[in-house]
Amino acid sequence: MRNVLVLVFSNLKHDARVMRQVNWLRKEHSVTVVCFDADEIPGVKFVKIKQTKLSLFRKGTLAIALLMRSYRLAYRIFHNYSYLKESLHGKYDLIVANDIDTLPLAFALQGKAKIIFDAHEYAPRHFENNTAWRIFFQPFYISLCKKYIHRTDAMFTVGEGLANEYAKTFGVTPVIISNATRYVNLEPSALSANLVRLIHHGIANPSRRLELLIEMMDYLDKRFTLDLILMTSEYASKKTKTYIQLFKERAKKNPRITILPPVKSDEVVPTINRYDIGVFLIPPVNFNYANTLPNKLFDFIQARLGIAIGPTPEMAAIVQKYNNGVISDDFEPQDLARKLNELTDEDVRRFKKQSVIAAADVNAEKNEVVFNQVIASLFP
Repeated sequence: MRNVLVLVFSNLKHDARVMRQVNWLRKEHSVTVVCFDADEIPGVKFVKIKQTKLSLFRKGTLAIALLMRSYRLAYRIFHNYSYLKESLHGKYDLIVANDIDTLPLAFALQGKAKIIFDAHEYAPRHFENNTAWRIFFQPFYISLCKKYIHRTDAMFTVGEGLANEYAKTFGVTPVIISNATRYVNLEPSALSANLVRLIHHGIANPSRRLELLIEMMDYLDKRFTLDLILMTSEYASKKTKTYIQLFKERAKKNPRITILPPVKSDEVVPTINRYDIGVFLIPPVNFNYANTLPNKLFDFIQARLGIAIGPTPEMAAIVQKYNNGVISDDFEPQDLARKLNELTDEDVRRFKKQSVIAAADVNAEKNEVVFNQVIASLFP
């Protein structure tokens, strides 16, 4: 049994990927997790930290530090967790650092530990569609990648697009661990006559253009309803909170749209199993969105749903492989609506049955084997 430290700057209650890591690791190792919040897990120790909330003065100082390329100071302002070194330094055999922001902390705590970097996104182009982010943060994240990634002992990422970009830019070879959720033994729910129940779940923010789903409903025939299970960070910006409020007000105008409260990540699949088709339409406004392969796609599969998506390449490849849904020709809501309107009840039933096949092939258990093989290779 090894001592393992998992670092993540998020709330584990809504972070399915890191929760899977923790559950895999705790089977054979003693696990400590540094995170913002989490439900208790038997045998796992949590060190809960507060998300940095910047005052106006500290925001100004951070902006100056970023513009002056004083990245060490910028990191201390943005992620002020150096106090952890006193209690955690040198106590671990393995550190799993989730996302680039945790890597400087991982190396500060390293001692003799091996370090695995799990890149959930392609950090240097995360919000490249935002001008302010490109000016202030893009050079910062490029610098972190150049300084730390090549020093790690192994690296994971979520899909081929991100892996290829990291390889091309930084000369590394990430192992792909997809966001597939664990296998759940479910049957597809029965289809009601003259009713197709659509579901979308996930984080609500302006860049994801969720309003396209509302617009899509305007073009769908009366068979279709849409429920949305939306999550919002308690640290969401004023702009994001305003967007969500306006989104909810707009959604209320369509009686076939319902917004539901969030559920814990391990409750998503059984909750959405009662629906018929999972829907996700995300325009490629930045590199990560163009190459997304999100949790929700795999949740749709494990819930035995049909799938309706835009032509995002890696998602489309899975839908095409298993023939379990429809793919619009572009990212316009009218086109996805057209594809859905053409479906018969038999088509929807067939898609749901095909997701039964996909669920057996695409699941977290297969990723767990790869994950453990990588760890084993670090401790011959």
